[in-house]
Amino acid sequence: MDQAVLRVEDLSAGYGSRVILHDLNFSIRRGEVFVIMGVSGCGKSTLLRHLIGLQSPLAGRVLLQGEDFWARDPEARAALQRHFGVLYQSGALWSGMTLRENICLPLAAYHPYLSQAELIELAALKLALVGLAGCDELYPAELSGGMRKRAGLARALALDPEILFFDEPSAGLDPLNCQALDELILQLRDSLGASIVLVTHELPSIHAVADTCLFLDHQSRTQIALGPLAHLLDECPHPTVQRFLRRGVSPPKESSP
Repeated sequence: MDQAVLRVEDLSAGYGSRVILHDLNFSIRRGEVFVIMGVSGCGKSTLLRHLIGLQSPLAGRVLLQGEDFWARDPEARAALQRHFGVLYQSGALWSGMTLRENICLPLAAYHPYLSQAELIELAALKLALVGLAGCDELYPAELSGGMRKRAGLARALALDPEILFFDEPSAGLDPLNCQALDELILQLRDSLGASIVLVTHELPSIHAVADTCLFLDHQSRTQIALGPLAHLLDECPHPTVQRFLRRGVSPPKESSP
């Protein structure tokens, strides 16, 4: 778990001349759940776009297994992106395709030698991994919100990625489905050995799954805390981090003299 699969060095992220984040430095280790957190508007989703190859850095480097992702040519970058699986907030499923067809699409594109029977078998396996066995012929509109998240995750798993990225996966889910998704994230980490990057501001999910936490500050536009959650709670001196992590927790009452 000490081996870094993705490393960020002196990264500045933004759009054009607009800097959203600057001076970011962190590593994501093999087999860990790495949580990117902070209040709305702090740049969590912007950072995610840079990590998965949708947006090039304004400065700095993103290293995947030691290779500078953005120093490669487009064809080489596309090959490296096969190591990624992404679950977007909406699930990003094709509404006119069944769940099987949604999963077979990337499989057929990257593995053209597979037969139709093999594609169907692999799609069924991915759906079973996320608790949707037998749902192959359903369309996204026929699913509940929680099931759509799981279906999107099944498609993210199609190419057996080394790193899974989750963009606010709990958005729009009730507490029970949020808890079920947290449990599924841990199961996938343990069974597949994948590294998981989770963008969220949901405290229950952070407490349930986080191995390492990165806190982004919207005022300074950079990271102000990095480490295990227990370390941040007990030792991080920054009041913004403490307010975020302890919100909703009442201070202990003073004893009467």
